Amino acid sequence: MKILIVDDERNSQLALEQVIEEYCPETNIIGMANSISEAYSIIKKEAPDLLFLDIEMPGGTGFDLLKKFQPIPFEVVFVTGYDKYAINAIKFSCLDYILKPFAIQEIVDAVKKAKPTKKGNGIERKIDNLISNLNPSSTNSRRIGLPTQFGLEFVAVNQIVRLVAEGPYTSIFFTDQKPILCTRILKDFETMLEEYASFIRVHRKYMINLNFIKKYHKGEGGFVVMVDGSNVDVSRRKKEEFLKRLNRI
Repeated sequence: MKILIVDDERNSQLALEQVIEEYCPETNIIGMANSISEAYSIIKKEAPDLLFLDIEMPGGTGFDLLKKFQPIPFEVVFVTGYDKYAINAIKFSCLDYILKPFAIQEIVDAVKKAKPTKKGNGIERKIDNLISNLNPSSTNSRRIGLPTQFGLEFVAVNQIVRLVAEGPYTSIFFTDQKPILCTRILKDFETMLEEYASFIRVHRKYMINLNFIKKYHKGEGGFVVMVDGSNVDVSRRKKEEFLKRLNRI
């Protein structure tokens, strides 16, 4: 696998290079670029399989580089400092990232997950979704990528009614379309949606959007009736938190 490191910080370049060369023996670092223009030239000449790409670069962003390629003929791992907003946008788009300062295992895992890209693998849709989600005005219309056994579907977060754990999968129900069975566990979605005050885990099996509750029936834990007609149990240990959050909506 041929790898190109695109980062304007020399220390970051060297840290990535050292880890990849020592822990990822089936790879070959074909170059390190300090700018968008330099990266573009190397890509056209060397055809890398994977880019470690810093978002903020001299003369533009990493997105400006990606826009130069249609289709995008390589996999991308974003390199970023800790920015919760940007990280969530990346997660929502089913893209990979590593944080500065780097952890060895994060780099190794990113390389293992990356596979040489075949034309039409959908990375352009992921990047488009990421750019849209990074727009500050898109908070109420963000879209999240849902991996399924058949590919990837992008849906509006504000149309999700409830999520149901199905072993290693999660069923997601919406206001305006058929349910989707995702190849991710419910805990993953709980982490991704934690910035949204309306989403809450009410049971080991259930997570709901408080905006779509019709009724709450009291009991030991009680249960809620959602706008889609479903009844969702609230566990006893989640009841207090649920009622507090419900009163804030």
